Amino acid sequence: MTEMKSVSEATAVKAPVLPDAQTVTEVKHWTDSLFSFKVSRPASLRFRSGEFVMIGLLGDNGKPLLRAYSIASPSWDEELEFYSIKVQNGPLTSKLQHIKPGDQIILRPKPVGTLVHDALLPGKRLWFFATGTGFAPFASLLREPQTYGDYDEVIITHTCREVAELEYGRQLIENIRQDELLAELMGEGFADKIRYYPTTTREDSPKMGRITTLLQDGTVFADLGIEGGIKPETDRAMVCGSLAFNLDIKEILEGFGLREGANSEPKEFVIEKAFVG
Repeated sequence: MTEMKSVSEATAVKAPVLPDAQTVTEVKHWTDSLFSFKVSRPASLRFRSGEFVMIGLLGDNGKPLLRAYSIASPSWDEELEFYSIKVQNGPLTSKLQHIKPGDQIILRPKPVGTLVHDALLPGKRLWFFATGTGFAPFASLLREPQTYGDYDEVIITHTCREVAELEYGRQLIENIRQDELLAELMGEGFADKIRYYPTTTREDSPKMGRITTLLQDGTVFADLGIEGGIKPETDRAMVCGSLAFNLDIKEILEGFGLREGANSEPKEFVIEKAFVG
């Protein structure tokens, strides 16, 4: 299920009236519980691919209702893209899911986050571990030239319950492989470094199972032809998912000898603690 409207369909672009207002330019509904949207980018906003900002709407009390959202677009893009779940009773997403081109959202232009290249030591293979909308920061990093300049191989794992929930990531990677602008920015053949490993836990698909289980029993490494598993000398990782997922992956990575890093102290892997979903 996909549905998209462009800003050209909006009757008019509204003048900013909200604090830190940005205008919605595109909305796409992927499933009954997932949607993505693009907004105008403040001229002064500078961010590193993988960072997040606070966005939201005015609450019923007239005060800003804000949540942390990873920026799904790369640092060089002219617009800002976000990928979100729909929580019917959620204070913010119950309203945010109804936005349309021409509407406004609040965007605090102060990007932060740990899923950035600066928080990792140099390596040869980069792993992105995502569940659900935790794919968002990796959508940014997969379109960042530095990702391919720094690593020989980029493996993106994405685990969802149902096949339709993988569609945002699948289409994005397919578009990356065919994008002439990205090829010009990153160099011909950059997309050959991408290895996409989607799995489902509820609906039948070519690869079933939680990525944690598939890491622990060695299935991932057998499928990808990686001998010896994850090695601290060569492998680096970024993690974005639910709290339980983050803790499980952290334990697995530490079992392979990797250490958790931060902006102030780069190591072999980093986790986005601001994201839960």
